[in-house]
Amino acid sequence: MRPPKQISPEDRAELKVLLRETRSKADFQRVQCVWMRAELGMNSTEIAAAVGWSKSTVKIVQMHYFKEKEQALIGVGRGGRKNNYLTHEEEKNLLESFSDAARVGGVLVVSAIQAAYEREVGRPVAKSTVYRLLARHGWRKIAPRPSHPKSDSAAREEFKKNSRGSSGARKKPAARKVGRSG
Repeated sequence: MRPPKQISPEDRAELKVLLRETRSKADFQRVQCVWMRAELGMNSTEIAAAVGWSKSTVKIVQMHYFKEKEQALIGVGRGGRKNNYLTHEEEKNLLESFSDAARVGGVLVVSAIQAAYEREVGRPVAKSTVYRLLARHGWRKIAPRPSHPKSDSAAREEFKKNSRGSSGARKKPAARKVGRSG
């Protein structure tokens, strides 16, 4: 087993300052993972128990620190779009060519957008990728209410005028109360 990397005295001083300056719990815990190793000589298992994280997470935080220094500890967000073919700006530029037709009220076909996207990316993509792209940029599907091609509007209006109502039953006369004799 190789010996752990040493942390210089200058880096130790910077870690102490970072502990005081952190604003979020997650940032503080990441700095702690490295500071406990540097100042207290704790191993990953002990640090994981103290911070409440897993041993592998502590090792990952320390590995990122040795690669990127303080940038790896402060303000690191979780999640995000990691697997993308184009940046947000490139996607926006691609959709601008279709926005003129959309503004005028033209019908946009997703397969045309998909073909342009595939040309830009240089590989085939699923149609769901294009739908997510459109949703990400605030585009939504606006379509007229569907109607049957053989429908007759005159017959529909006639039916509305002469129909019995929502229940389909005629009004019944009120029932008479029958009293008891005796």
